[in-house]
Amino acid sequence: MIIDCHGHYTTTPPGVGEYRDKQKDQVAKDPAFVGEKGKVVVSDDEIRDSIVNNQLRLQQERGTDLTIFSPRASWMGHHIGNEHTSQYWTEHQNDLIRRVCDLFPENFAPVAQLPQSPGVDPAKSVAEIVRTVEQMGFIGINLNPDPSGGFWQDASLGDRSFYPIYEKMCEYDIPAMIHVSAACNDCFHTTGSHYLGADTTGFQQLMMSDVFKDFPELKVIIPHGGGAVPYHWGRFRGLAQDQGFDLAERVLNNVYFDTCVYHQRGIDLLLDIIPTKNILFASEMIGAVRGVDPETGHYFDDTKRYIDNNTVLTAEQKQEIFEGNARRVFSRLKA
Repeated sequence: MIIDCHGHYTTTPPGVGEYRDKQKDQVAKDPAFVGEKGKVVVSDDEIRDSIVNNQLRLQQERGTDLTIFSPRASWMGHHIGNEHTSQYWTEHQNDLIRRVCDLFPENFAPVAQLPQSPGVDPAKSVAEIVRTVEQMGFIGINLNPDPSGGFWQDASLGDRSFYPIYEKMCEYDIPAMIHVSAACNDCFHTTGSHYLGADTTGFQQLMMSDVFKDFPELKVIIPHGGGAVPYHWGRFRGLAQDQGFDLAERVLNNVYFDTCVYHQRGIDLLLDIIPTKNILFASEMIGAVRGVDPETGHYFDDTKRYIDNNTVLTAEQKQEIFEGNARRVFSRLKA
């Protein structure tokens, strides 16, 4: 079985965007606006059409079987509005993911967005973890290390304010993918620099903290191939050595990297530097890069090809990347 651990609902029907636009209009007039949760008006047929003609079609064309699916990352928009805005929006987004997984149970498994907001205690997101895992069968969460949208004004992932989230993750045995949302700082391109910089920053915050000492069973996924981490593994090893600890011992029991790297040499580097047991197959489709690579004639985000074409990994190692590691990290994933 081929399990893609990183997919987002980027093809939502129009009613989703219409709801969000109304929210944005309301908070633009009054940043403290509370309002009501309201409804997102989307039919099951609209959801089917949005999936069958997009993610499901590409699954079938590219030979993958199951996508671990979460709300559109760039639309999480934790910097928009206030904690009430984020709570309502998050609940609707997670409800939509559940609907997708109910309509296509063989093809998608649900991961939750959290209702984070700048300056708001991360512990307030625990209730949504409880709701989505206990009541809705979700198997993981996305955790935003920068809810300010590119200004990095809140606490580090190593701060104890995140500990209630980590405690609940360990209790449920669920992983978190460290994933920012859109950048509202014009210095950063959302997918070109903000995502990759945040991946690297999140890793750095965790490796320099006591989080994995305090939560030895915690499971964290750094997406997009780990940002700069594999390419600069020697730098991080040196920084760890200067601080008196071994990098591999500190992080490789807890941190995993996905394969959302969009060229063969990048994937080969990832596979050469990071142990196979710490790599999960992923494509992020339909996501950041949607075009065809003129050098290969294939889509950039058809990442299964890069694993298939690697000449160093054994067949057993490839199958661990494609399936075995995902089942171990997402222990709530049903057979």
